[in-house]
Amino acid sequence: MVHTVTRATGATGTVAAWLGINIFLFTYYFLFFDRDERYFYTRAILGSALAWARASAKCLNFNSMLILLPVCRNLLSFLRGTCSCCRRTLRKQLDHNLTFHKLVAYALALLTAVHTIAHLFNLERYNQSQQAADGSLPAVLSKMHLQGSKWLNPIHSNQTTVEYVAFTTIPGLTGVIITLALILMVTSSTEFIRRNYFELFWYTHHLFLVYFAGLVIHGIAGLVRGQTEQSMAEVPPYDCAEYLTQREHNCTHSCCKDPEFGSIPAESWKWVLAPIILYVFERLLRVWRAQQKVVVKKVVMHPARVLELQMQKKGFCMEVGQYIFVNCPAISALEWHPFTLTSAPEEDFFSIHIRAAGDWTERLINTFQLETPRIEVDGPFGTASEDVFQYEVAMLVGAGIGVTPFASILKSIWYKFQQGDQTLKTKKIYFYWLCRDTGAFAWFNDLLASLEQKMAESGKADFLTYRLFLTGWNTSIANNVALHFDTATDTVTGLRHKTIFGRPMWNTEFAAVAAAHPRSVVGVFLCGPQALAKSLQKSCHQHSSLDPRKVKFYFNKENF
Repeated sequence: MVHTVTRATGATGTVAAWLGINIFLFTYYFLFFDRDERYFYTRAILGSALAWARASAKCLNFNSMLILLPVCRNLLSFLRGTCSCCRRTLRKQLDHNLTFHKLVAYALALLTAVHTIAHLFNLERYNQSQQAADGSLPAVLSKMHLQGSKWLNPIHSNQTTVEYVAFTTIPGLTGVIITLALILMVTSSTEFIRRNYFELFWYTHHLFLVYFAGLVIHGIAGLVRGQTEQSMAEVPPYDCAEYLTQREHNCTHSCCKDPEFGSIPAESWKWVLAPIILYVFERLLRVWRAQQKVVVKKVVMHPARVLELQMQKKGFCMEVGQYIFVNCPAISALEWHPFTLTSAPEEDFFSIHIRAAGDWTERLINTFQLETPRIEVDGPFGTASEDVFQYEVAMLVGAGIGVTPFASILKSIWYKFQQGDQTLKTKKIYFYWLCRDTGAFAWFNDLLASLEQKMAESGKADFLTYRLFLTGWNTSIANNVALHFDTATDTVTGLRHKTIFGRPMWNTEFAAVAAAHPRSVVGVFLCGPQALAKSLQKSCHQHSSLDPRKVKFYFNKENF
């Protein structure tokens, strides 16, 4: 969801701030653990691997604090509703929530790799120091475990292996579990798996519970230690380190006293406690709302296996372009899937259109063809399309089933015309729909035909310009179109506007809109694939004038 011109700057600014904080935390704590006096003896054993491990741990805590916030849908909807005064700044950045969530997840994966590799070096050096018998400082420090609680090296036996520490200590075992959970979550979140095996993605992603549980208890054993404040005052390490390897048996110098060490306090819980509490409230709110009764008023089976559900729910209040999460306990008690609302706020019901696109949707459609199962609904939640009426001119681009948010918008416009709404800021809408096959057009034809007729009757025929593109066809379709070329209505859709074969020439489309509205702010809204988003974003940038008094295109993309 990149907002060309103003919006792109806001999104880039957010990422830059996040990146800057990560760089600051890593640099600050790397230098701290690489130079601070209390870790002088720890560095004698571990070297720079200590700083690498601790600096990455701080950044892991910071990003673990952030990872849950972008998926708190109720929080985002609340923020979206309370920042109406800054629509081009914070409101726009909220639309990047899932992109930011993925960015933070990739950062966690990278930082986990750095942290794990650094600790593998640490364990190896702990082991080497324990087995060393050369009287060196690391060897002497590693033998201090023989004197009670003064130990610095957590490996206390020559028979202890790195593998043993990794799988039997609390930090080692939780570290392995956290890493495995993170690997499974990241790999199952790829586009291919989410699109084709959503159930695998859904269940695997709930390993975040294991991740946070492991993170909170990961550091409580305190295996990495440093010299205590009191001990540093009595035996400063920079002055007294040489006495540990060279002192005589009856040494009376003040530095002859052994240094004492203490654990680094566990603090991951301090970073993630507030987000966890917030997320718990978020889930409780979802559960409460899901328990409210949903009445399915009407079920319509459209061509191309598109199921329309018209529902009612007490207290349900929506805006155009919003979406809901739907659960069918008869299919799965845990799976919730997002669907854009296709009804208008002015209607006394809310509706969704579901296309067969995976195991869950296939089972749902098959179930509704036999009976009407119980449905649970959570939402609605806000999206970029809510802002469509804030623009003088809007370009709506839908690909396949991606037309659904625009069904809500177009219906709402029709109702506004019927009610004589004088507050409507939008003066012109361009609607583009791209489909691979003719069957996909069928369920939306009735709405377009109705809008076409009603707007013509009310003298608003020029308000809506729509262009339908068929991106896949065969010889029989082409021949049929050629035979009926002179008919008043299109042979594919039955509408007045002819279906265009092929893909849109976006530069031509944008140039025409810019010429027709030379001083307007144009909102471009897409619900479709990323490749199409890149093309539209590029066109927005190319056709936006540098002159603030002339045309500007702002790009918005739906993202679930």
